[in-house]
Amino acid sequence: MMSSKKLIVILGPTASGKSALAVKIAKKFGGEVISVDSRQVYKGMDIGTGKIKKEEMKGVPHYLLDVASPKKRFTVAQFQKLAKKAIEKIFKKGKIPILCGGTGFYLWVLTHQVSIPKVKPDWKSRKKLEKKPAKELFEILKKLDKDRAKTIEKENKRRLIRAIEIAKKLGKVPPLKTESLPYPILFLGIKKSSEELRKLIRKRLLKRLKEGMIEEVKVLRKSGISWKRLEEFGLEYKWISKYLQGKISYKEMIKNLQKDIESFAKRQMTYFKKYFPKTVWIKNFKEAEKLIKDFLK
Repeated sequence: MMSSKKLIVILGPTASGKSALAVKIAKKFGGEVISVDSRQVYKGMDIGTGKIKKEEMKGVPHYLLDVASPKKRFTVAQFQKLAKKAIEKIFKKGKIPILCGGTGFYLWVLTHQVSIPKVKPDWKSRKKLEKKPAKELFEILKKLDKDRAKTIEKENKRRLIRAIEIAKKLGKVPPLKTESLPYPILFLGIKKSSEELRKLIRKRLLKRLKEGMIEEVKVLRKSGISWKRLEEFGLEYKWISKYLQGKISYKEMIKNLQKDIESFAKRQMTYFKKYFPKTVWIKNFKEAEKLIKDFLK
């Protein structure tokens, strides 16, 4: 049994091989994995989100996969609550929680124990705001709360709408109160050159298409999820939905997907470098192993 409670975080851009590394580390050091991915929480969204398969888990328990219906919205507050429960459960077993994933915001909110403003969603107002382009939403927020406008991702419509909602309700967006988790955390990031990552994204994209990613979107659609909702999930779900509706050709779908996933990976790296400056960037398991041994001493 471990006497001191310690956490390991595996982060990195999409397609960099986080899941496989997390399993390897879990096997070696007696860990269990908590997924930090805003789309893998949804049932039935497996291929498009790159959800780890049962056989790839190699017997290592994984948490926070398939915990929500794609018909409902899953919030960062829900994630935070479930992830904290999972951390405690893993510690009780005398194991090491390994947080693994690419949703930087979820990871930040969890590891910094951010307290989220308790403002209920205003669906009526959201409907109206969703029709506006990001640029316009940014201007609205700037008028309501210029401080929040300085720190928000200007392109992220969901965040902009939520910030507008909070600012309208509370007069301004209160600064997110942060307080780190009371455990030592080792942040490990997988480093890939942009050329290497580009090839990995391409290879993975073609593999997922072979595995039936288009079929997966058709099944989700048949289960009663609207095209609009599917497109909201972004990347694979967005472009495949457009293709299935006949808005773009197969070739355009692939081209757009490649381009979109590449720029998504870039944004992930920018976020990680800004919000997780203590991350040690590694190339392989051997480098990770040495750092973890020192950390667990």
